[in-house]
Amino acid sequence: MSKKFFRRLTKRFFIVANIIVAILFLLGCYGYLFDPVYFWPIGLLTLTAFYFLLILVLFIFFWLFIKPSRTLISALALLLAYKPIGHIIPYRLSNTFTAEKQQNALRVMTWNVEQFNVMADKKNPKVKKQMFEMINEYQPDIASFQEMVAEDSTITDHGHMDEFLQKLKFNNYFYSYNSKEDFWGYAHFGILIFSKYPIINKKTVSFYPHDYNSIFQYIDIVKAEDTFRVFNIHLQSLRFSRSNLKYLDKPTVEDEHAITESKSILGKFKRGFIRRQIQADRIQAEIKKSPYPVIVTGDFNDVPNSYAYQIIGKGLKNAFVEKGGGLGRTFSGLSPVLRIDNIFVDHKMEVLQFQLIKKKLSDHFPIIADVQMRKK
Repeated sequence: MSKKFFRRLTKRFFIVANIIVAILFLLGCYGYLFDPVYFWPIGLLTLTAFYFLLILVLFIFFWLFIKPSRTLISALALLLAYKPIGHIIPYRLSNTFTAEKQQNALRVMTWNVEQFNVMADKKNPKVKKQMFEMINEYQPDIASFQEMVAEDSTITDHGHMDEFLQKLKFNNYFYSYNSKEDFWGYAHFGILIFSKYPIINKKTVSFYPHDYNSIFQYIDIVKAEDTFRVFNIHLQSLRFSRSNLKYLDKPTVEDEHAITESKSILGKFKRGFIRRQIQADRIQAEIKKSPYPVIVTGDFNDVPNSYAYQIIGKGLKNAFVEKGGGLGRTFSGLSPVLRIDNIFVDHKMEVLQFQLIKKKLSDHFPIIADVQMRKK
């Protein structure tokens, strides 16, 4: 009697656990449908959806040996999330990229350059040199950089704009920053777009409190008969401290310090989700105003099933989803599935090829896409 009861209880436990995982997975996949102001904890599920996906697959194998009919719980969840799964993991394992560009293609790069290693440049100048070499190896026509530090004054200390233009072989640039966040009082900290094509219009869009993440920019460039509007954005980061990162790497629940760290981390997640929602809505409103086909580049600090990603990417095509392969991780720390840097293009355009460059010269990996207008 006791054995039957225990067996029945165990089966019910696994059924309930499977259902709970399926629900959490679906909430994570469709987290963008929930307003972060009121449902910010669901944002945490968007970050963990990939892991719930793995658990659902394990449940399928488990039920195949126990009772095959119950695999329907996981199978149904996966079927309902077919489209979001394609954004998390595209349905191709790998992709190819050729260095030689097609004649009419526009090569776009976006990269969080982590200040081009400016804080340690004098001690270790090789890093900046390697970053320059890697950029020149791929020869982008447009390069959008986040966390950029450079000088545009008469002082030439850590990296002047003239040096970047010369060594990276660009003709034009547009730098957006708030001088309140300058390095050493003369080197700016902001976001920047380099272009090998003429810039006929440029704009910095800034909102209160006008800090780094409250600013985004765009330029209009002319290539042959086509004009494009290129956006460069960097959404709100979580701003984890070293103590936060150490705790995330080895979490514990043993002392008061662990409770303090947990509260700090959750608070930063909440602020990040809410602020990125506000920023995403503003960026989407500006995208809608564009009279030209748009290209949106930058560090989203959020995953593909998030509110920010879906709102900004509404009506656009993601270069990685179109031509990328594998997990596409662009942030080198914390998790192997953090694809938080993106290139979106207008539906009037086609993505010819995509490349994620896995060289750890910054805490982000650069991404590149060759795009062009669709043939009429």
